[in-house]
Amino acid sequence: MLPGIGSSFPVTLKKERKQEAVMTSRAGPRAAGTDGSDFKHREKVAPQYQMSASLKSEIKKLTVVHLVIWLLIASQVTIAHFKLYSHDVVAMPYQWEYPYLLSLLPSLLSSLAMPKNNISYLVISMISAGLFSVAPLIFGAMEMFPVAQQLYRHGKAYRFIFGFSAVSVMYLLMVIAIQVHAGQIYYSKKLLDAWFDSTQEKKKK
Repeated sequence: MLPGIGSSFPVTLKKERKQEAVMTSRAGPRAAGTDGSDFKHREKVAPQYQMSASLKSEIKKLTVVHLVIWLLIASQVTIAHFKLYSHDVVAMPYQWEYPYLLSLLPSLLSSLAMPKNNISYLVISMISAGLFSVAPLIFGAMEMFPVAQQLYRHGKAYRFIFGFSAVSVMYLLMVIAIQVHAGQIYYSKKLLDAWFDSTQEKKKK
């Protein structure tokens, strides 16, 4: 071995290691979880957020349909009470239509619940949907049944909405509305479960 070369090699190696240590310290400590160790957790959490987003989208679509139905019923109530048209053209509303106007409240609460995943608002929305949306429709079906029966048996109608039998129009809206509200409650329940699962995951961390 040549003199001087063997002795200088360890010194050079130590200097290189010191430089690497300095560069590492300048970059700062590595953030926890950035080494890929949290991949399985992220892989598990991602579908929950996807499901939540999908359920929210479905609820929003149903809310739009509900809003259209609500506007139609509210229009009939307004026109009839303010006598914008003759009652021969737009019949007076059935009794169930008045409490059904409150069905806007559950949809409003649901819309307020979704941006921040507010569980309380969503629960209240589901309960109020049963009271203000589904219950009036059930009452309405019973209220209009004798009129519908008379129309079916004798072909006689006494209430009209722009030339159409009022009971036929309202039953059509009712069939659509009951499906909309059933869907809202169903998807809200699934969304609530997804939020609970997400909350439990956060508590486990």
